[in-house]
Amino acid sequence: MIYHLLREWLEGRHYAYENTLFRAACAALLCFVLVLLLSPRLIRQLMKWKVGDRPEFDHASLNELMRDKSNVPTMGGILILGAIAAAIVLLCDLTNFYVHMSLVVLAWLGALGATDDWLKLTAARRANSRDGLKTYEKLLFQVGLGVVIGFYIYNHGRSNFAVLSPLIEAGESPLTLPAYSILSVPFYKAGIQLGSLAFMLVAVLVMTGTSNAVNLTDGMDGLATGCVAMCALVFAILTYIVGTETLAAKLLFLHVPRSGELVVLCGAVFGSCLGFLWYNCHPAKVFMGDTGSLPLGGLMGFVAVVTRQELMLFIAGGVFVMEALSVLTQVGYFKWSGGRRVFRCAPIHHHFHLGGWSETQTVVRFWLLAAMFASLALATIKLR
Repeated sequence: MIYHLLREWLEGRHYAYENTLFRAACAALLCFVLVLLLSPRLIRQLMKWKVGDRPEFDHASLNELMRDKSNVPTMGGILILGAIAAAIVLLCDLTNFYVHMSLVVLAWLGALGATDDWLKLTAARRANSRDGLKTYEKLLFQVGLGVVIGFYIYNHGRSNFAVLSPLIEAGESPLTLPAYSILSVPFYKAGIQLGSLAFMLVAVLVMTGTSNAVNLTDGMDGLATGCVAMCALVFAILTYIVGTETLAAKLLFLHVPRSGELVVLCGAVFGSCLGFLWYNCHPAKVFMGDTGSLPLGGLMGFVAVVTRQELMLFIAGGVFVMEALSVLTQVGYFKWSGGRRVFRCAPIHHHFHLGGWSETQTVVRFWLLAAMFASLALATIKLR
């Protein structure tokens, strides 16, 4: 949109703007500034509406540790989503199919998270009201989104052939296949072929799982925000590789045509998270709530599905995997053993908090883990 508005003044000088990394950097800066400048006004408005958090855990000691978070404004994810949407409209190619799908993911999961937050936060004011959406209701909408996105991406991929780059280096003719018939595997250059049903299952599991995993991680000041920022930075690099044919061939990646526009989306997510972290770091002045965590996780899952890097997301988002597995382990063992626990409390960041780590220590140490997972993911680029 910016290039369209300035095309006469630029007089055809579009060489910089065509570079997705340049636009991704612009998106990161734009989103950082927007969130940084608008957050104080949003915080005041949320306080005026009395949209304050009411953290409650099934653990008396944890409730005592978290008591100072009561009434901190939540639903700050509205600003994160608004900044990302603005960056997409201003800096992305709006004729690109994947850009359209990213807006669907943003709106769908943003509306789902906002509905859940609003029901939770206003439950005390309304008679006979329930405390948020039920788990199966959220899963129904998340799985539904995965099915819709998976269906359209797969059908788009049937006419959008990708180059299987590893065969180029072997000196053979490039093999073109439907972009979504291949699942890229870290350390293994050839990948695995998928059928339509297998692709749909992978898309649903990755998008739903990542969305919920980020939501589970969002339990301490700045924890999810910082981890999502690092994951977005890794996927900006991976998406640039996958979206650039010559670079994909050199590094033995599957090339997915026109997926490079999602580099700008990753830049927007990165900048928005950093801007929000300014006010979300300890002691937090605002929380993102489900309004922010569900769509941020969904967007990361969406980018992984488009670029065929679903398994790489398990490495780059290692902290999210830890958090999700800790909850599944705790719940499963609790039911199987008749009430015994593996961790003091799940998700696992609360286990360490109850074990004596301060909240700041827990968050920073998990950020360090996220940075190491991100480094490992980038290292795998050359180990294939």
